[in-house]
Amino acid sequence: MTERRWSIIVHGGARTISRERQAANRSGCGAAVAAAADVLAGGASALDAAELAVRLLEDDPTFNAGSGAVPTRTGEIELDAAMMDGSTLAIGAVAALRGVRNPVTVARLLLAADPVLLVGDGARAFARQHGIDIGTPMATLPARDPSDVSHDTVGCVALDGEGRIAVATSTGGLTGQLPGRVGDAPIPGCGFYADDHAGGVAISGDGESIMRVLLASRVIEQLYRHPAQAAVTNALPALHRVGGESGIIAVDRSGRFGVMHNSDHFAVAAINSRMPCPVTGIHHDELEDLLNG
Repeated sequence: MTERRWSIIVHGGARTISRERQAANRSGCGAAVAAAADVLAGGASALDAAELAVRLLEDDPTFNAGSGAVPTRTGEIELDAAMMDGSTLAIGAVAALRGVRNPVTVARLLLAADPVLLVGDGARAFARQHGIDIGTPMATLPARDPSDVSHDTVGCVALDGEGRIAVATSTGGLTGQLPGRVGDAPIPGCGFYADDHAGGVAISGDGESIMRVLLASRVIEQLYRHPAQAAVTNALPALHRVGGESGIIAVDRSGRFGVMHNSDHFAVAAINSRMPCPVTGIHHDELEDLLNG
């Protein structure tokens, strides 16, 4: 019987990570990817694995997503998230969603709905209609150090044993951002994309800059012709025209990983069906064996 190979990679945000928080970033990403790998090894779909990984990152206050999100200028928590199925090209995304600690699950529910993207009160109503617990929209979470939260997003790219690719992203935005501001994380072709014929990509960084160059679409274009590491390396320089920091994770249709960033740090963990345990790092230089394997 032919071995069904799978791969999964997560990131915890492209930013400067203080020395005191580096261990928490490594362990948080490692725990999320390990749990998702267990379900992939058991035959779960890439969608299930990607949602699980991002839910775990949303539940970890180390990261600016879900329970660890940062408040807007008016003190509220507004969350963005997205998922994409590379087999059907179905997309579900939410933005400026309040009162939901796991917005990635709302995005997953939207994969089967007509809208691609719901925002604000519309996203909140959709979540309530589908049985998602709705809490207070105001910020009730512990304050975080703003110096440690720039360009913070979480994401996952998964390839399952059937060759299906899925992507998930989630973010709490920027500390003190204008209410209603939406970054790249829930915008297809900007912060994420998945296509079984090419691969999948999830991005973190300066959302406005990423949107201006449609960075995820540039990675996917490269993935049609190149392995994952070459694809992310070739795509990232597009930011030079507009400036800004970014980190990119990708998996190509053969299951190879790609990681590249121009930020000081980029928390990443990855594992595939041929590896005994996840590899973690906060800089792509730490992942050379993984990326060249």
